[in-house]
Amino acid sequence: MYHCFCFCFLLFLSNNNKNSSLVLCSDQSFYPQEREALLFIRDSLNSSIDLHGNWVGPPCIGENQSKWFGITCSNFHVVHIVLEGINLSGTLKNPTFLQNITLLKKLSFRNNLLLGMLPNLTNLVSLEEVIFSDNHFSGKIPSGYVDLPSLRVLELQENYLDGQIPSFDQPSLESFNLSYNHLVGPIPQTHVIQRFPVSSFDNNTDLCGKPLDKLCPEPSPAPSPMPEPEVRKNKRLKVWIIALIASSSALFLFLIIIALLFCKRRASAEETRRKDSKDSARYVFGAWAKKMVSHSFSEDSERLGRLEFSNKKFPVFDLDDLLRASAEVLGRGKLGITYKATLENGALVAVKKLSCMNELSKKEFLQQMQLLGSIKHENLVEIISFYYSEEQKLIIYELMNDGTLFDLLHEGRGIGRMSLDWNTRMSIIKDIAKGVAFLHECLSYQKVPHANLKSTNVLIQQDSQGAYNHSKLTNYGFFPLLSSKKKNHAEKLAISKSTEFVKGKKLTHKADVYCFGIIMLEIITGKIPGQVTSANDDEIVSDLSDWVRTVVNNDWSTDILDLELLAEKEGHDAMLKLTELALECTHVMPDNRPKMSQVLRTIQEIEQNHKSQ
Repeated sequence: MYHCFCFCFLLFLSNNNKNSSLVLCSDQSFYPQEREALLFIRDSLNSSIDLHGNWVGPPCIGENQSKWFGITCSNFHVVHIVLEGINLSGTLKNPTFLQNITLLKKLSFRNNLLLGMLPNLTNLVSLEEVIFSDNHFSGKIPSGYVDLPSLRVLELQENYLDGQIPSFDQPSLESFNLSYNHLVGPIPQTHVIQRFPVSSFDNNTDLCGKPLDKLCPEPSPAPSPMPEPEVRKNKRLKVWIIALIASSSALFLFLIIIALLFCKRRASAEETRRKDSKDSARYVFGAWAKKMVSHSFSEDSERLGRLEFSNKKFPVFDLDDLLRASAEVLGRGKLGITYKATLENGALVAVKKLSCMNELSKKEFLQQMQLLGSIKHENLVEIISFYYSEEQKLIIYELMNDGTLFDLLHEGRGIGRMSLDWNTRMSIIKDIAKGVAFLHECLSYQKVPHANLKSTNVLIQQDSQGAYNHSKLTNYGFFPLLSSKKKNHAEKLAISKSTEFVKGKKLTHKADVYCFGIIMLEIITGKIPGQVTSANDDEIVSDLSDWVRTVVNNDWSTDILDLELLAEKEGHDAMLKLTELALECTHVMPDNRPKMSQVLRTIQEIEQNHKSQ
């Protein structure tokens, strides 16, 4: 018969530490070391799940039950830790924190934002599944992983791991994936590793050996020692020969110095001429960039001196590479300056140097940027990397160099301009709607997911013939960063034009819907918001939607349409239906505006009906 020994509450304190040992007076055993290991996760990392509110009390209740999110128990012991896709972010600064969960069988942090070294799993002899894929782990694969005798699954793909692959040879290993990392050297030729396909090692550019097709280079033979030249003995140079050699050497050295000075002066003059040239738009990231790394970093702020990457398929570069990049200004906005940067390896990126965010904490910035960096959609400009310091905050985007929707609509108006046809405008409207709807779905818990939707933040991609091909949204997700310290900073965003912002009311997703409606009207009318004249041409109408309402309330007139569209009479019906939808989106009462998902469906229906006519 099993006997449970009941001990009253025991608490041991020493002068040197705060460790405690606790057993509860019940038929349930409580293992404080396991709980402390889990609390390390709760207290040192951030997530979209409220672990602080959920992980309270003992992790195991009953023999095989747990109320803790992601935790599974057996015989009162923690056996599974599964925290997947919850935006878990931060660094596991104590790599040995798991060693007291001795009966752990499954450990999964799949699809999160964890940084730093992989945790140490030494002595976890029961561990069967280790899944750390799709994170930001870096450094080497711990050699102790080869000593896990029960290991069946090891998934470390899509991280930033480097170094060589340890010689895994556990017969129990069934699933093994190290793809999309920065591993180097030969793949170990163990019997177990050779069972796995090429896909387990893909996209590690410096890996070689089977099963890859890339052969490892043979080690270079050690160079044979050069035979010592024969020393001629008893041969003496005369004094005049030595003097001649010395004087000739001095003259030769003097000529070299003169030549170097001449070349340097000429190069300096050329450099000055190049810098003074008005045609030169290119320059090197200068003193402002060097300030970012001018201060020293402590161990606790080590990550301040490095770029954080969210795009694992983009070639990795470091801060020094960025500072050496040549650059030119793409645009200046209320949030900062955007540059086109050309790295020394030829890669092109867009770098946004943020302003008005010096009060922003590191935690706030990193959490939001890690979240935005994890979002991928065909109609959103992808965030490749980002950088934080107290003085500088940078965001590195994929480069789209073909201009903005504003340029496409308003630049070069007049004779010789290639008109923008209705089908192209319809495609742009649909692309924008798809991007905004996706943001509203992914960031449903944020007040205003985009918050800066305007034609200058819609980037256009063209095909090889220069025709419109695709559009993507940029500068999204800044509202939490601006509103956290000073509400008036939100005036820098497009949502400041919405009626609810002007009246000081609560902002919601419907503020984005309002901005989208304004963009639709801008595309349909060809007019610039804020630069529209009244019917009598005697005053500027502040709101484009007010002007359109004034016209259409008298009659559904085609007077609102861009002159470039008037010739396309077969599309007028679809244009006016979209105008009606845009006016719904810009209704003064946010509750009367449709949701973005409804807007997208309506646009797709209008497009389909137009094509079927």
